Amino acid sequence: MAGLYRPRQRLFLTSCVLLATLLLPGGSLAGAVHLTGDDGQAVQLMNPARRVVSLAPHLTELLFAVGAGNRVVGASQYSDFPAAAAGVPRIGDASRVDLERVLALRPDLVVAWRSGNPDAAVQHLRQLGLPVHVSEPATLASIPALMRTLGQLTGCAGSAEKVASAFAKRLEALRRRYVGKRRVRVFYQLWDQPLMTVSGRHIITDVLELCGGANVFASAHGLVPRVSQEAVLQADPQVIIAPLAGSRGIRVLDIWQPWRDMTAVRVGNLMGVDADLLSRATPRLLDAAEQICQGLDRSRKRQATE
Repeated sequence: MAGLYRPRQRLFLTSCVLLATLLLPGGSLAGAVHLTGDDGQAVQLMNPARRVVSLAPHLTELLFAVGAGNRVVGASQYSDFPAAAAGVPRIGDASRVDLERVLALRPDLVVAWRSGNPDAAVQHLRQLGLPVHVSEPATLASIPALMRTLGQLTGCAGSAEKVASAFAKRLEALRRRYVGKRRVRVFYQLWDQPLMTVSGRHIITDVLELCGGANVFASAHGLVPRVSQEAVLQADPQVIIAPLAGSRGIRVLDIWQPWRDMTAVRVGNLMGVDADLLSRATPRLLDAAEQICQGLDRSRKRQATE
């Protein structure tokens, strides 16, 4: 996916910059923007934003994807895709925002993540007079919608529409390919110590369902609930999936090896997916979705030959 999006991204970014220079003398953008975030709070801008601070890595990535990378003046830790994002000044991480650093960057817009950023930090930024747009992509379909929103906020609506449409078409192609597949019970192991998963409200559940997977903890309370090992054993998932990052590798799934009676272990359906692809609501999430869909297909074949 990275190879597919980078050339387009450079083209869209150029188009967005040209638009900014053609609309008004001096390159200023014209047209008021009024949008409501997923927290129900409205953002009003006299003109599309030219200086944006992003409080989450996936938002940084999306801003670059829609052609607004040149407007990002500050970003949270781990905003490392595309490569150009790594050079953006840091303002803390998703859970600890350096408010003084944000103010020093003089943004005319801050974009925030509802479930990942502290509400107190968001409210403080608003009290200081900064427009803050809050989003919470909970489904795959919400990703192109968010890209369009970021395009409107930054004056890059044209380029945002192109990447959003490309994402939507790829998503629909995956839906058609895997519709009607036999359902597979899946435990998504978000973290191993403590043992954590995702509920039906999380975008990962939408990815699983796209591929014909059924989240065994879809009805759990909260977005990322803790679960016990006993609860997982009782659910008897047919597949266990974990996001893999750095040196932790596949070892995070080793805790299940002693439980040979559990279907996922007995059949050999323990699957790891790149955490950077799977944990961010960006166009690259479809790369992870394809891996999961293919993995669930392999799991169906293994079970059929038992």
